[in-house]
Amino acid sequence: MQLVVSLAVFAAGWALAWASLRVSYALTVLVAIPTAGSLVRLFVLQHDCGHGSFFASRKANEVVGFALGVLTMTPFQCWRRYHYVHHASSSNLDRRGFGDVRMLTVREYMELTPFRQWVYRLYRSPFVLFGVGPFLLFVLRQRLTYYIPKDWKVERLSVHVTNAAILACVLGMILLVKPAPFFAVHVPVMAFAASMGVWLFYVQHQFEDTYWRRRTDWDFVAAGMRGSSHYDLPPVLRWFTADIGIHHIHHLDCRIPNYRLRECLEANPELAKVPRLTLRASLACASLKLWDEDSQRMVRAYALAHEVYSLQQGEKGL
Repeated sequence: MQLVVSLAVFAAGWALAWASLRVSYALTVLVAIPTAGSLVRLFVLQHDCGHGSFFASRKANEVVGFALGVLTMTPFQCWRRYHYVHHASSSNLDRRGFGDVRMLTVREYMELTPFRQWVYRLYRSPFVLFGVGPFLLFVLRQRLTYYIPKDWKVERLSVHVTNAAILACVLGMILLVKPAPFFAVHVPVMAFAASMGVWLFYVQHQFEDTYWRRRTDWDFVAAGMRGSSHYDLPPVLRWFTADIGIHHIHHLDCRIPNYRLRECLEANPELAKVPRLTLRASLACASLKLWDEDSQRMVRAYALAHEVYSLQQGEKGL
């Protein structure tokens, strides 16, 4: 029922956005926002298929996960393998780079050349991180295989098969509604959905008092309980995000499907004792820049990072 209802809401939203082109493109863009939200929900269902938790049947998870990956423009098998590594290494400073939003420590940032510091600041700017970056990630980067290890043959193949299926769907929709209307509707839907998805993933792991440790001090349970937030959203947004905001429980046991996360939270009061973010409070997370290993907190300003680093170097000299 989750799958049927979610697909129906997405299809209805897309059709309404297409019909609104006859009225006003501003209205089309407005309708694209909840339509994009339903696409985010479909991504979460795909995510559950990747963990083998959505259906009891492994085959059903594989088939539906791949099909949803075509809609979300995300090659299912490739994304799944990277996501498995993310779960095994989340909040581990020595194992970053697998499905993470890039984040440097204060020391790492200060040791970069001025140009590379500028590149990092550009990457972490809201315009890139939550604007053009997500769109390029889903629409362009995930069409390519240059970043996938050569021996990941199944994962590389999944990119090509997904690309072929996306092309077939796009051509079919173009024949149905014509090229200009298709792109006029689907580009803003994908842009909004991509930004929503990256924001959701970002705030689930990068908040001020999150948890990051080096490999020798890293602990799986602590990473789940302290390095993953409980993003406590209003009911409507909980539906659009399929309760994936209860992210700490998901990281403790990824075989719990989205439709049982809240039940698990309510049945285990101790699981409520985690970093909790409301929608309003989460907006402040956009200004976080670097991780300070000494204070075990995220730093908001690069100028402060300079001060922290200078102080650290002075203490080492003493």
